[in-house]
Amino acid sequence: MSIRRRIGLPPRDRGCLAGDTCPDIFELIDGNFAVIGTDATEDLESALPNGAARADYERIVVISRSTLTHAKADIPDA
Repeated sequence: MSIRRRIGLPPRDRGCLAGDTCPDIFELIDGNFAVIGTDATEDLESALPNGAARADYERIVVISRSTLTHAKADIPDA
């Protein structure tokens, strides 16, 4: 598993003061995406809508709206 590129702006360019420890999105070599975010599994698992579930090896992570909106232009349509 390897990272191909960052999706969106680097954290510092989005105004993240910590710079190196902010949410981020990466496209992987295999076409999947990796997300650095805050683990919110315990808080959100019981609130998942019908038909949504996670496996034991999956976590629910939260990223800021800014992280995703700054990545929008870099996310492929297909």
